[in-house]
Amino acid sequence: MSQLVTDIGRDELRGEGAYRALCAALQSGRYRPGDRLREAEIAAELGISRTPVREALGRLVGRGLAVAAGGRGLVVAILDRSQVLELYAMREILEGAAARMAAQRAAEPELEALKAMLDAFVAARTDPLRMAAVNRDFHAAIVEAAGNRYLQQALGELQDAIALLRVTTFTAPKRPETARREHAAIVDAIARRDPEAAEQAARLHIREALRTRLSLPT
Repeated sequence: MSQLVTDIGRDELRGEGAYRALCAALQSGRYRPGDRLREAEIAAELGISRTPVREALGRLVGRGLAVAAGGRGLVVAILDRSQVLELYAMREILEGAAARMAAQRAAEPELEALKAMLDAFVAARTDPLRMAAVNRDFHAAIVEAAGNRYLQQALGELQDAIALLRVTTFTAPKRPETARREHAAIVDAIARRDPEAAEQAARLHIREALRTRLSLPT
């Protein structure tokens, strides 16, 4: 009996690892909306049995990140317009709260890191995918500076869903420059220890990102 329990425990650990690996693959763009998620291939790549992979895929389905597609099995979900609106509505609330808390709690090294990311964003201005990566790091750094583990968890889950969006908004001609200004306004408010201004700047940034998102070709 004890060996069986041990084996189940190992499968649970493997399932968690498989789940995290799949989420990372979504974040990196390795799996895109509409792509098939083949249980056997994933298990072989991760070097584990199919049981924990099945568990991990079930978690993706439960979170709406993967869906059944008839004879095609499971595929990465494609978000419709209403889902995008819901996603950005929650993102605006949570990102605003993170910026407010960061203005209250950020340490000097965290402020310096945010300022460095402003320069990194400008340096990546000719590469939309690189800008998107810097942008993710920028927002993650604000959440880290906020110092709230539950907020960090909630925004982490939103980021997994954001990964389902087909193309970065930084492909829009004017978005890199407007985003640069919005980022600078957020950092300035955090550095001035102005929670209200930081929250409003962050919320405006997300609203503008949504406006650009909805203008992109589908």
